Amino acid sequence: MTTLPSPVASATTGWLNGLVGVVIFSGSLPATRVAVQQLDPVFLTVARAAVAGILGLVLLLVFQQKRPERGDAVSLIVVALGVVVGFPLLTALALQQVTSAHSVVFIGLLPLSTAIFGVLRGGERPRPAFWGFSALGSALVVGFALAQGLTTSPIGDLLMLAAIVVCGLGYAEGARLSRTLGGWQVISWALVISLPLMVPLSLLTLPPSFAAITVPTWISLGYVSLFSMLIGFVFWYRGLAQGGIAAVGQLQLLQPFLGLAIAGILLREPVTSAMLITSAAVILCVFGAKRFAR
Repeated sequence: MTTLPSPVASATTGWLNGLVGVVIFSGSLPATRVAVQQLDPVFLTVARAAVAGILGLVLLLVFQQKRPERGDAVSLIVVALGVVVGFPLLTALALQQVTSAHSVVFIGLLPLSTAIFGVLRGGERPRPAFWGFSALGSALVVGFALAQGLTTSPIGDLLMLAAIVVCGLGYAEGARLSRTLGGWQVISWALVISLPLMVPLSLLTLPPSFAAITVPTWISLGYVSLFSMLIGFVFWYRGLAQGGIAAVGQLQLLQPFLGLAIAGILLREPVTSAMLITSAAVILCVFGAKRFAR
């Protein structure tokens, strides 16, 4: 007889999967910022989706996955519009107007957006204290970003705000669907249904010449295509489905600080005491939200 995992074990596994996803996503905005210096944002968006979509199609064929039910089509379209097209395109356009550091202000709002759509689409009902910890964690991230003396762009800010809304919806819808379809299957199918549009657009928006495109730009394109668009979602959707959309979604509060830590290790950028203190406070908020999420 098959023994089902306990709710506690499932939630713990969900948080571990979610954390891996967040670590992978932490490099997305810096990589996008590098890529849009030499690549058109539209080309970057459709190219990363096309590359990831082809890989997703290969995975589905190799593992002989059955097609989604007819009733899943609308949800997959929502996922595709939210995380395959919407968030990458809007952030790429925004990062032509603002720095990746400034985008941290809005990434701090993503857990709240995900939690709200988790209630609306996932049927979750976190306890009142959850919203307090979630709001406090978001405020800490936003406050930290604003304290850096960042310049603003109204157009860039509006684009980032729209990106956060569509991304939260795509996360929640994908997590809801992952409960029955599977985490990596959801993002793979969402990418595959986007392929008929992404491949032609990739060819139409090709740069006139690749001669001037540097190695860092190619590496950034490869990262956002393979890791940000596919591998990260394998862990992220699985984590959201196992541990709860609202609860595991709070791990996104750590994303800006993980990104700064990665920059410190790879680029030898300084890690300040304010960064460490704020990170510790955010971690406490994440655990507080986890405690009251159900």
